[in-house]
Amino acid sequence: MSFLFGNRSAKTFKPKKHIPEGTHQYDLMKHAAATLGSGNLRLAVMLPEGEDLNEWVAVNTVDFFNQINMLYGTITEFCTEESCPVMAAGPKYEYHWADGHVVKKPIKCSAPKYIDYLMTWVQDQLDDETLFPSKIGVPFPKNFFVIAKTILKRLFRVYAHIYHQHFAEVVQLGEEAHLNTSFKHFIFFVQEFNLIERKELAPLQELIDKLTNGTSTKEPPSLQR
Repeated sequence: MSFLFGNRSAKTFKPKKHIPEGTHQYDLMKHAAATLGSGNLRLAVMLPEGEDLNEWVAVNTVDFFNQINMLYGTITEFCTEESCPVMAAGPKYEYHWADGHVVKKPIKCSAPKYIDYLMTWVQDQLDDETLFPSKIGVPFPKNFFVIAKTILKRLFRVYAHIYHQHFAEVVQLGEEAHLNTSFKHFIFFVQEFNLIERKELAPLQELIDKLTNGTSTKEPPSLQR
């Protein structure tokens, strides 16, 4: 389930990550979904009174993974080795993959391969109970915020690639409202808790300024061909 998309049936790139029912994190997820229903995204991302910041960041990180998973799943047929031979976000930004363990030295690869590596890596982090504990009483690791920041920084790159390289297809599929709302939610969240450095957001900074100022647009001016 995704806060924004509910139980909407959609093709996903990777299997969705589910938060177990009966856990406090599941209750937090339901709270977040209900708050989002109000339409006030600034309010929806704020830490609920009395709640643990680590748990709130964990629940939302899982949800952003699921949202991006669904959004990318809608355009995978357009994101191929031929159409996207490098992982790029416009002409100025190119991303090379490394995870620090299996791939220690950054490698240049196609966008579909990069995103496959990335989403698999994120999935592994989310499934690791020592990093993202779901049971009550199990503490988060001391470096949890560092882990969450790295995940969110990398998930941003998928948004950046979709906007720069595949926005025309998103519009063609009628998914631009979902994309814009999801990205706006993501940006409000990372801004609220200072989770991504401004320089990392540079590929979409003009769009971020436009969305956070409340201007709606069919196609962001920074991305016009």
